[in-house]
Amino acid sequence: MKGLILAAGKGTRLYPMTKPMSKPLLPVYDKPMIYYPLAILMQAGISDVMVIVPPNETDTFRALLGDGSQFGIQICYAEQPVARGIADALLIGREFVGNDSVCLVLGDNIFHSDTLREVLCKGAQQQNGATVFGYWVENPRPFGVVEFDEDGRAISIEEKPRHPKSNYIIPGIYFYDNQAMEIAANLTPSQRGELEITDVNLEYLRRDQLQVLPLERDVVWLDAGTADSLMDAGQTIRNIQAETGRYVGCLEELAFNQGWLTEEQVHEAGQELGMTLYGQYLQCL
Repeated sequence: MKGLILAAGKGTRLYPMTKPMSKPLLPVYDKPMIYYPLAILMQAGISDVMVIVPPNETDTFRALLGDGSQFGIQICYAEQPVARGIADALLIGREFVGNDSVCLVLGDNIFHSDTLREVLCKGAQQQNGATVFGYWVENPRPFGVVEFDEDGRAISIEEKPRHPKSNYIIPGIYFYDNQAMEIAANLTPSQRGELEITDVNLEYLRRDQLQVLPLERDVVWLDAGTADSLMDAGQTIRNIQAETGRYVGCLEELAFNQGWLTEEQVHEAGQELGMTLYGQYLQCL
């Protein structure tokens, strides 16, 4: 399975912070925002990743993430010339994905749970169709809302409905088999002029190949797309790390747990980071 991170949003809701730098490079507490979606892919066992970035921003992202070897993975880059919606990432990454299945993650979504790795591996192990997740929120109207029948099966999905049929929304992690490439290629732009990821999910639902897994209430989901949510996300990550003594989104640790980095390589990474708390933590692994 290949991984795609859509990190090409202009971040207009975060102006003027995003005028000098792309939104996924902004800090969420002690790490760049892009670390968190990358951590999602790594927890799912995905080590071959394409990061889709804004025009003329490839060098900036490469300066941070390189080719991924410091995390035991492979990272390549592609630019999204024009913002055409989430599903456009599937078209941009089509050659990279090839005949494989794919996990698409949004660059401003953050997830955390002690059981998250197991949940993500369920999605990564699906052989046919699509697996997405349902997350309960107080106000589902700004999102894609999923409706379930009495047996817990998804029966409808609506994008930003005026009258939501449930409080469950579909956050920014999508596991697809290779049909997604053909589905995305045949989409018609919405009234917003975008290729909607909800339309991809609806096509899988029409084919009776969509699995929606409700996430447990202990899963933390953060959408750091506004100044308020960015601040809340940073505070949440700080609290989790202070209470548990564990780092959220520590890519070197995740690589070590997956067997992609040796203990020696992790310690070398800690030395390179000097006496920061992050570096000291890596030294203790």
